[in-house]
Formats: sequence, C-alpha cells, structure tokens
Amino acid sequence: MHKIALLGCGRIGKIHAANAVANPALHLSHVVDPIPDNAGAVARDTGAEITTLEAVLADMSIEGVIVATSTDRHLGECRQLHAAGKAIFCEKPIGIDLQPVLAAARDLQGARLFLAFNRRFDPNIRTLQARLAAGEVGRLESLQITSNDTLPPPIDFVKTSGGLFKDMAIHDLDMARWLLGEEPSEIFAWGSCLVDPAIGEAGDIDTARTMLKTASGRLCVIANSRRSGFGYDQRIEAFGSDGMIRMDNLTESSVQVWTEAGARADRFQNFFLERFRDAYRAEMDHFADMLSGKTSPAVGYADGVAALKLAEAAVQSIASGRPVKLNG
Repeated sequence: MHKIALLGCGRIGKIHAANAVANPALHLSHVVDPIPDNAGAVARDTGAEITTLEAVLADMSIEGVIVATSTDRHLGECRQLHAAGKAIFCEKPIGIDLQPVLAAARDLQGARLFLAFNRRFDPNIRTLQARLAAGEVGRLESLQITSNDTLPPPIDFVKTSGGLFKDMAIHDLDMARWLLGEEPSEIFAWGSCLVDPAIGEAGDIDTARTMLKTASGRLCVIANSRRSGFGYDQRIEAFGSDGMIRMDNLTESSVQVWTEAGARADRFQNFFLERFRDAYRAEMDHFADMLSGKTSPAVGYADGVAALKLAEAAVQSIASGRPVKLNG
C-alpha cells in the first residue's frame, strides 16, 4: 500500500479522504487542517493521525499528498511537496494568480503533479469525448457547454475563491480545451451580477457567457450561472460535420410518471458532490496508479497553466469589452 497524507479537511477534503480509504492501494496515514474540528472529524472517520505540514514534508515514508486546502495555498504547498519528493494530487486551480504559477515552472514542470479537473474523469463526459475523438459525428465544428450551480455559494467563499472564472468556469475552460482538441486562440466574455447582489459587492460576477475560438475556426460557447433554479445543470452539445453528440443532466432516478397532465420525471441531481461522485473516485484511482508507476499524471502543470490563462483572459475581456488574443 502507498502511504499518503491529506492537506485540508473541508468539504472536498472529506470526499477525497473517503475515496482514498476505499482504494486498496492507498493508506491514508495523516491529515492536516488548521481547524481542529475539521481534522478531528476526518481522523475519526478514516483512522488517520492528525499532524502538521512540516511533519508530512519530513516523513519520507509518505509517498503522496492530497492538496485540498484553500486555493491561495495550492501553489506554495505544491512547491514544498515536490521539493520533498512527494507525488501530488492537487485540487484545481493550481494557483489563484497566473504570474506566480508561471514563475514556478522550473519547480513544477517535472513534478509528479496531478491536477484534479474532475470533469475529465466523469464517465459520461469521457464517453462523449471518446466518441467525438473517434469521429462518430465527423469533424468537430462547435461546442456548447452549460454549467449552472443549484444555488450561489456563501459570500465568504466567493471572497477567497478567485472569482467565478477561477473557481467555477475553470472546469469548463479546461474541458473545452480537452474536447476541442486544440488550444483556443481567442476568447471573448460577458459577465453580470444577476443572482446575488452580495457577489457583485464582493467584486465578482455570478453569470457569464464565454466564447472561445481556435486557430482552425472551431467555436465553443460556455454558459455559467451561480443559480439554475432547477438543480445542478451540466450539459454538453458537440456539433460535428455529420451530427451532434449530447450529454444531458442526470436525474436521481430514471422513473417517469405519465398521466393525462403529461410526463413527469425525477428531479436532477442537486449538488456537484453528488453529480461527480464517480469522477472523484476515478481521480483517486488514477492517483493510486501514479504512485504504483502504472501511469503518469493525466492532467498536470501545463494544463493548470492553460486553464488559468483562459480564466484571466476572460476577466480581461469583460473589463475591456473586447476579445483577447491568446499567445501560446
């Protein structure tokens, strides 16, 4: 078994801890969190010991570390862990600002760093990507990605998240790169605060429309909102020269009721932890395979840089009201 540690025992850290314990190739030995109640809860659930980051860095028996701390700590912790010889499973994004991330290139380009963009591990999205890559609808021409949260997050989270593009839409920006099969060369974005005035007061937006264009002319439109009003809304439409591949929302069951009033289906899955449950498990399986030497990171430092560049360019586009050219 590969001995690993967890940094950050909040909402997402608890999910990763449970998946690590469930993987027979992994042994979650230690957890770290500045909030004693968070660390204590995960320690009780998993049997892990509570320790410090310094102790994790010094313990040569710990092979890998899950970074599930706040976004502003990701980059610094990744650099420390790489210097200590650890394999890294880091929640997205890799950092909150692009320039410090670029400055870390010498440290992190060669790191065993897996960046957890979970959409790439969702069974439905992976199937869509595989069929698209196989040419089942001919040559890809355009994408429509819709990603709407059920409800806006707490305002305290918004203030430290890096904003809608770095916290929420960055998943869709990474997925667009992956599905398009080539890097965007231009981006244009509109953004508004239509859901929660407190989000606007914090300097952020809660609703956005973003268009990406590649050098070959492929287009992608990404629709984001912090509130859907009807459940966690995750849809993709990929239009090719010979047809369309579509991924729709998942419902809590496949049961439908048919009466004279019409058809009524079950409600959509209502939270990202529920909708992407299988993806989180698959991510941890991938990390185990990394530690076993069976594979290299499927998503790494370069992907984190590319997604963060798009996020910052989208913010720049909104501020200027103009498209932004992307240079490598």
